[in-house]
Amino acid sequence: MKWTVHGRRSVYTSPWIELWLDDVEIPGGDRFEHHVVRMRPTVTAAVLDETAEHVLLLWRHRFISEVWGWEVPGGWIDDDETPVEAIRREVEEETGWRARPMTELGSWFNMPGISDARCTLYRADGAALVGSPEDDSESTRVDWVPVGDIPGLIADRRITDGDTLIALSIALAGSA
Repeated sequence: MKWTVHGRRSVYTSPWIELWLDDVEIPGGDRFEHHVVRMRPTVTAAVLDETAEHVLLLWRHRFISEVWGWEVPGGWIDDDETPVEAIRREVEEETGWRARPMTELGSWFNMPGISDARCTLYRADGAALVGSPEDDSESTRVDWVPVGDIPGLIADRRITDGDTLIALSIALAGSA
């Protein structure tokens, strides 16, 4: 059953996010305005060490959810770059590590019922330290966390970010 979009109007736009009201009709005849959040695509990466026993994570605070937690590196794809270029840039900027070649593992829509926010996942097996993270506001610390600790960190709610949970689940599925 496919919804019909009769039109849309912008409510708010910024370089990061747009809010639209779409005039939609659902099968069966109901027609109404539906809020839609549109965003630039994002990328994320699970960067493992050469032994696949540790994963590179950032310890950070998220003010909106008022949560501290471990996250994989990631961010926006700029207009002038490919997804793999974006994730290579993001890993280095956020962690100070240059990832080895990246393999794309898949992509998903974070909240497809209300948003077109799409995230693409990459995995790197190894990285080389090139310096300190470029932006101190990205995280409190960067660390190689043992893969064996991941289930406990999730259970203790020290990993709660959705993209991180998906990234680690997919990237580590073949490593366990």
